[in-house]
Amino acid sequence: MARMNESELIERFLRHAGAPRTDVTLGIGDDAAIVTVPAGQELVLTTDALVEGAHFLPGSPARSLGHRSLAINLSDLAAMGALPRWALLSLTMPDADAGWLEAFVAGFSALAREHQVALVGGNLTRGPLSITVQLAGVVPTGTALRRSGARAGDLLCVSGTLGDARGGLELQQGLLAAAAEPAAALLARFEYPTARVALGSELRAVASACIDISDGLLTDAGRLLTASRVGAQLRVGQLPLSAALQQALGDRAWQHALLGGEDYELCFTVPPARAGQLAQLSQRLGVACTACGVVRAETGLELLGAAGVMQFSAAPFDHFQRAD
Repeated sequence: MARMNESELIERFLRHAGAPRTDVTLGIGDDAAIVTVPAGQELVLTTDALVEGAHFLPGSPARSLGHRSLAINLSDLAAMGALPRWALLSLTMPDADAGWLEAFVAGFSALAREHQVALVGGNLTRGPLSITVQLAGVVPTGTALRRSGARAGDLLCVSGTLGDARGGLELQQGLLAAAAEPAAALLARFEYPTARVALGSELRAVASACIDISDGLLTDAGRLLTASRVGAQLRVGQLPLSAALQQALGDRAWQHALLGGEDYELCFTVPPARAGQLAQLSQRLGVACTACGVVRAETGLELLGAAGVMQFSAAPFDHFQRAD
């Protein structure tokens, strides 16, 4: 593919990336974008970055990076119960590599169209590989989920399975070996995470508080509890573990479920009276939702194993640990 300059790359690959939306008055091509926020809705904004060497290994698949760069922001909106609408992309590349950009945009656009997200602007420049996405969405006024609503007696719940992304990252780093089938499943969870947008939107009517699991359950549940000024007991034996993670790690899988980052599942609290609603919602959406703990008035997160309270100390997930 012939070498292109910045304007040509934008015109060929980015101008039509994402989903078309009628609420975009002015998109890519001007100094800024103009969008229309519906009446009765609040604007919800988030941004996140992927940096080579910190969040992904050099040589990682470009299509995966396109998917992940949007998925991690979709997950933030999901945790607020918001629906995504418009994205901005700031991309720094070492070279004007049209082939790499084509694959990146394919991954980004496929997920954007799945969630009806329009790419309305951004920036493209030369430098170390770094990807920053800003995402905007909407939520009915006064209904957004927050971290601060949990109350004593609520169920502490999580979506999906936990620890898989860390397993996939460790496979990439050569720190973990696994048979072909579980290895493929774990790598897919790391390279192509699923943002629980539909679940988050529905949880507005069920959950009392919510956070996405980007830094591991132990860390992110702790943040939710701190914001709510409560604590919880978490039963380690009830953590949802995938067959792939158990095959790869055996009886160590629960540690990845507690500490592993970048699963982008949701951690949320539900009043016991709404447990039935949660079960119906889980079945309707086809997303497993597991109650693995109970909120209590005493602050702190207490881990319970088969023999009682566990003393567990390990380094939490850290985005500033280098990936190379």
